[in-house]
Formats: sequence, structure tokens, C-alpha cells
Amino acid sequence: MKKIATLLLVLASTLIVSCTTQQATTQQATAPQIDGDIYIGNETIKYLADGVPDRIFFATNKYNISSKGTETLLKQVNYLKNNPNLNVTLEGHADERGTREYNLALGEKRATAVKDYLMANGLASNRINVVSYGKERPVNPASNAIAWSQNRRTVTVKIN
Repeated sequence: MKKIATLLLVLASTLIVSCTTQQATTQQATAPQIDGDIYIGNETIKYLADGVPDRIFFATNKYNISSKGTETLLKQVNYLKNNPNLNVTLEGHADERGTREYNLALGEKRATAVKDYLMANGLASNRINVVSYGKERPVNPASNAIAWSQNRRTVTVKIN
């Protein structure tokens, strides 16, 4: 009887440990990712078309386009070249830190940097509008590093 109780205790312990390990692994796999302070996950990304992400992300207080951003914008360029009747609005966004005025200016610089990139790659300026929302339209309303990295973005929106 003692051996059975010991065996059941060992089995129960093993089950509990494996469930805990599985839960930790699942949480790690779904956690958003940051490279430096630039968001590289895909939890907040939507798509203009199949395989064409609608947004790129920026470092804190920066408006230069990262290498991952360049990859996304090249996909957008190809998509827009294949759809010449389609126009876009580039929405510049910032995280919650900083003044309203600062973040509106930063959002505009981000959207303008994307416009300049699209134009340098063959898109006509009259197909591209720029608007800044600063910190007014966060995709993630939390106040932490992950949310801030998701909110520092430019979103390409199709218009006709």
C-alpha cells in the first residue's frame, strides 16, 4: 500500500511539473518581441494584402527606418506598383511619453520618412498622404516597454 501511495505521489508531481513547464513555454512563445527597443513581433500587425504588412516600427524618439522596416516597405512598394489605382495614407504614431506637440511632430516625421522611402522606390507623391496622430491612437493602451514599442509606428492605410 505504501508503494502505491509513493508511486501516485511521484506521478502527481511529474504531472504538475510538466503542466507548469508547458504553461511557461506557451507564455514565452506568445510573448511580444523587441529588438533593442524596436517592436519585431506580429501581434499588432494587419495586412494590406497577403504577405504585405501594413506597419513598421521605430526606436524611441527616432524616425529612421530599420532594416526590418525596409523589408516591409519594399513589399508595400511592390504591392502598390501592382495596384496603380490605389492610394494610401501614412499614419504616424508615437508612444505615450512626451508632450502632445512633440509626439505629433515625431509622428509626422515618421510618416514623412516612410513617404520619402516609397517615393524613392518609384511611387508618385500624389498617391501618398501623410497624417500624424502622435500618441492619440495607441494600438496598445498599456504603459510598459512592449506597449510603447508597438505604438511607435507608421501604418499604411489604403484609400481610394
